[in-house]
Formats: sequence, structure tokens, C-alpha cells
Amino acid sequence: MSLNSTYFSSTEKTTDTHCDKAQESRMTHDSPKNDSECGSARRASREWWLYVALLCVPLLAVYLHIPPPQLSPALNSWRTSGHFFTFRGNNIFYKESFGVVGSSDVLLLLHGFPTSSYDWYKIWDSLTQRFNRVIALDFLGFGFSHKPRPHRYSIFEQASVVEALVTHLGLSEQRINILSHDYGDTVALELLYRSDHNRSGHITINSLCLSNGGIFPETHYPRFLQKVLKDSGFISPVFTRLINFQLFSRGIRDVFGPYTQPTEAEFWDMWTGIRFNDGNLVMDSILQYINQRLKHRERWVGTLTSTSTPLHMIYGPLDPVNPHPEFIQLYQKLVQRSTVSVLDEHVSHYPQLEDPTGFFNAYLSFINSF
Repeated sequence: MSLNSTYFSSTEKTTDTHCDKAQESRMTHDSPKNDSECGSARRASREWWLYVALLCVPLLAVYLHIPPPQLSPALNSWRTSGHFFTFRGNNIFYKESFGVVGSSDVLLLLHGFPTSSYDWYKIWDSLTQRFNRVIALDFLGFGFSHKPRPHRYSIFEQASVVEALVTHLGLSEQRINILSHDYGDTVALELLYRSDHNRSGHITINSLCLSNGGIFPETHYPRFLQKVLKDSGFISPVFTRLINFQLFSRGIRDVFGPYTQPTEAEFWDMWTGIRFNDGNLVMDSILQYINQRLKHRERWVGTLTSTSTPLHMIYGPLDPVNPHPEFIQLYQKLVQRSTVSVLDEHVSHYPQLEDPTGFFNAYLSFINSF
């Protein structure tokens, strides 16, 4: 037993014994002195805890306002090589590289939750050797883009952000190849719906490749922290302020395979992207996309099963969020026109980071097949 616990236990015991004797005395003789001493002891105990609470308040206030970590050299290089455009008063970050000369092929990359366009850095150079233009953005509320609050984030708005970026880059008449992951899969399905239904301002999609996204609500198992944040109502803003690097890294570590774990520096880069512009404070609002998937399942799954656009799925089978074989069996059953690449059994929810070579080769085989 520690010295502190011995001290406090002894103090509490002495107080309790004294008050018990005072109680016993009252049963035999009225004793104002004993009553007074007992009341004083209890007041002293309450005052001690009040001092502790008062001390904790400023400490907690400091903790909740810890500044975001500094950008690593790699993350800073990614940011400085990118650009911004304005969407409804908000700055949206995007990165663009020109690759193969003489080709007109354009590739648009859509990242997942809760990270950013930096998810694609391991395969970026390889993609530029295949496509004329490779483009990635940070969705509103993610990465280096603005993170307004309060704000009602939605998949529909994110699809409009993508359409605005394509217009900004002068690619409205261009057929676009889309490669997406996780949250980006659902944004891609909304874009596919608009394209197939010839909605105004839509992107003309040349091909679509999805990866490890919870596109079927019935086979999607969000992490505990995600469920807490999205369903806790007015308490959620409190929880978002209490999330720190340790909680984040412990949670996201579970969606990587045991042999494909990021380095500590890579975890910090993910967390830095979230903390940039206080992105941790909007996570509960963004997470409503899980409820949106359920509400609009018929729209998004329906267009996936009916489209004539070339489709492919790259899947890390160790994914606890979209588990094997439940997820991939349902995908193959419903989306019969799609081809599928199942990666190594050790690859989990972030296949482009865990197995960049296997992921790139699977995508290259798909894109070269038509």
C-alpha cells in the first residue's frame, strides 16, 4: 500500500471512529461538544476535496487547450506542395501532380475517416507514373481543409465539394477515374449516383475502385469510440475535447494488421492532421455519415448494383470494421459486375498503407483491363 493511501485511510478511520464515538455518546448523554467536533471533521474533509477539485479545474482547462502538434517534415512537405480553393466560404486543400506525358487519364483519390489525403502518399509516385493527372483532396472537416463548427457535415456536401474541385481544375468535360477508401467510398457512390442520373454539375466517371468502406450498413461494425461520439448527443462535444493522442492511437491501431502497424511517427502524422484547425472538435458531427449510410442505403447501394461504370474492390481481409468473409461475400453477391482483389490475409482496414505494392498492382491490373 502506498504512503498516500495509508495516510488517507488512517485519516478517514480516525474521523469515522471519532464520529462513531460521538454518535454513541449521543445515545447515552447529550454532548454538544462531540456533535461539534464531528461536524468540524466532516466539514474539513469536504473542504479538502473542494481544494482538490479547485486545483483540478485549471489543470483540466490547460489540458483541454493543448496546442496541436507541429507538422512533421513529411506532412509539412505534403501541405506546401498542395493548393487551396474555396467552397462556400471554406478553404479546401488539394494536391495535384502531373505525370505521364501524352496521356489524358485523370485519377481522383478520395480518403477515409478520420484521416486525410495523406493516406495516399505511399502510392502517390507510382500513380503519377500511370496517369497524366493525379488529384487528392482533404474533405471539408479533414486534414488541412477548413473545419467549420457548428456545421452539419454530410456525404452529399462532400460530393459537392468534389464536384466543385473538378470544376475549379477545368475538368468538367473530362472522364474521371476514382479511387476511394472507407468514408471516401460512400462519397464516391453519391458521385456515381449523380453521374448515372445525369444530375447538374455531375462528374463523368470513367471507372470506380473502392476499398474497405462500410458501404453496407448490415456488415459495418464501427469502433467503440465512433459509436460513442456519434450517438452521445449534447455530451459528444465534451468527449471530443477529451480525445488525446494515446486514445486515438490505441483505437486506430486496432484497424491495422498485427504485422502492418504504422510507425509511431506515422500515427503522429495521422493525429496531427486531425488536430489541425481543431478537427478533433468536429469528429462527432462528421460521424453522422454512419447514420446517413443507413438512411440512404437504397440510393447508394442501389446505384452500385445498377451502374454500367467499370467497378473494382480492393479489400484487406483482416478488417474488423468490414469483416471477412461477411463483407466480401455480400459485395460479390450484390455487385456481380465488379471485379475483386483480396489482398494478403495480414492486411486490414488501410490496404494502401499496409500493403502499398499489392494495392497498387491490384489497381493497375483493374485500370489496364478496359
